[in-house]
Amino acid sequence: MTGPTDAPTDAFPPGGTATPEGARAHARAQAGTTAEHQPTLPAAAYGPVPPGVDGAALVWAERVAPGGYTHRVVRAGTTVRLTDLDGDACAHLLLHRAGEPWERLNVADTVKVQWNAYLGVGQLLLSDQGRVLASILTDTSGHHDTLCGTSSRMRNEARYGSGAAHGPSPAGRELFLLAAAKHGLGPVDVPPSISFFKGVRVEPDTGALTWVGSVAGPSFVELRAELDMVVLVANTAHPVDPRPDWSCGTLEVLAWPGAPTAVGAWPATLGPEAERAYRNNEEDLAARGALHPMAAGGTEAP
Repeated sequence: MTGPTDAPTDAFPPGGTATPEGARAHARAQAGTTAEHQPTLPAAAYGPVPPGVDGAALVWAERVAPGGYTHRVVRAGTTVRLTDLDGDACAHLLLHRAGEPWERLNVADTVKVQWNAYLGVGQLLLSDQGRVLASILTDTSGHHDTLCGTSSRMRNEARYGSGAAHGPSPAGRELFLLAAAKHGLGPVDVPPSISFFKGVRVEPDTGALTWVGSVAGPSFVELRAELDMVVLVANTAHPVDPRPDWSCGTLEVLAWPGAPTAVGAWPATLGPEAERAYRNNEEDLAARGALHPMAAGGTEAP
């Protein structure tokens, strides 16, 4: 990574950054510098690209630092791939419907409507209006959590001594508040979230939560947006991680365009309740007069 000392000595007027001219020269000298954790612009320039991913098609490519966050608005049909690069990332996820953020991910409904607390391929992330916000296409981890939500500032301060967003052990809710603010959303718009790459299981006899952690090494999950949506991600330690010290790894986020699930192409694992959620998507879009791949056999939406 380059910095101001890498610039030509005559690039800065006398006085350094203490003058407007010096500050401008200093800022312009940073052009082209990169960091390990940042979005790639344009996304198609990202590399190295994982096997099976068309780098030229990428619309979002970013590495999120441990204790960092990210956010984007993605169009229906977009595949969002979250990758735990070193086996210690924890991607806390919230989804809101783009343009109508009062419709958002409802983790409780996601669990109870599908009669399953453990997410995997073919399952759906449901909104509080009974519609499908996203579907799970691929999962090489199997270590996820719909039960605990993300960490709070108070809890992190008690465990690690700090829970501030810019502190050494940031809490997930504090990071979500920053991400949400970028879309005009506030604390009331930050409900319970889903955690990917860190697993918790319920003991059948006692109901106690058992920490199962993550897989050894890299793993990824691919989600398909079934409606236009706002994606908020906080990458921070899971709230019941038993390790005494705060720990988290780098998260990779990649996304590329596509089409939402078409009618008749729903996952074979769907029950009638989940099928109804897809029908709710179709009905809502039809009422808006929108030509949509679900109603047009895969034709691109306008």
